[in-house]
Amino acid sequence: MQDNKTIPNSTSFVLASKVKDYFLLIKFTLSFMVVFSTVISYLLAPNISFNLIQVLLLFAGGMLVTGSANTINQILEKDTDALMKRTAKRPVASGRMSSGEAWSFAGISGALGVYIMYTFSVEAAWLSLASLVLYGFIYTPLKKINSIAVLVGAIPGALPCLIGWVASFGEGNDNNWTGGWILFAIQFLWQFPHFWAIAWVAHKDYSAAGFKLLPSDKGPTKFTAIQTIMYSALMIPVGLLPFMFHISGIISMWILLLCNLFMVYVSVMLFIRMDIPSAKKVMFSSYFYLMIVFISLYADKLRG
Repeated sequence: MQDNKTIPNSTSFVLASKVKDYFLLIKFTLSFMVVFSTVISYLLAPNISFNLIQVLLLFAGGMLVTGSANTINQILEKDTDALMKRTAKRPVASGRMSSGEAWSFAGISGALGVYIMYTFSVEAAWLSLASLVLYGFIYTPLKKINSIAVLVGAIPGALPCLIGWVASFGEGNDNNWTGGWILFAIQFLWQFPHFWAIAWVAHKDYSAAGFKLLPSDKGPTKFTAIQTIMYSALMIPVGLLPFMFHISGIISMWILLLCNLFMVYVSVMLFIRMDIPSAKKVMFSSYFYLMIVFISLYADKLRG
């Protein structure tokens, strides 16, 4: 006799699998980090105080736009994703989800996300759309053509900071873009040591798939390590700007300085040792860097 619970349990399993696939499709962890910087940048804007409803709405809009861009990325790279061990199990690459279903999701989520951003400000909506297009349709195919793709990809990667800042314009702020561009610069420079460390660790996979993501066409070299040091060093003066332009106080300035010096240190160690463990230290340090920096900036925000 068949167990009456079999059908409900089977349905629950299918539903759970589908939800898991959509989490993989939007690259939830990566998207969360991106949207986190959007929300903090919004809260750092003058005359903005914490409002749970507004924060949740901005978070939802950011997740939808970022999720749409990541979905387009996975659709266009489904064949190359299937060649790499770490991406072969993605829903489109593995065949668990059709490209048609993924395109439908990308279109609906992208449109809804941009509309939500429009409810904050026109500027936030346009920048969100520009970020989606730049990441999905320019950066993604460029990865197979030239390593300049990392520079191009760093623009939509940093735009969430600017989007969060200009989202405050709908609250009657004076439309001063300076703070947004400073936060943009912090996240823009951060992406180079972060992404090159990832590309260093996954070089064999990326090369097999035809991606050109390291500064040197010869793979992980001293030149790549020097570039990592250079961008980490550039983060030091940029990290002083939030204090200089009265966005946050002196405590966060010192925290940013220490974080930036540490990024230089791990980058120098990569240059000295030239191995994967050192690249992983750069990679993991960069993950913690972004969280510490943005939380400290918000905690030390100058509110008047």
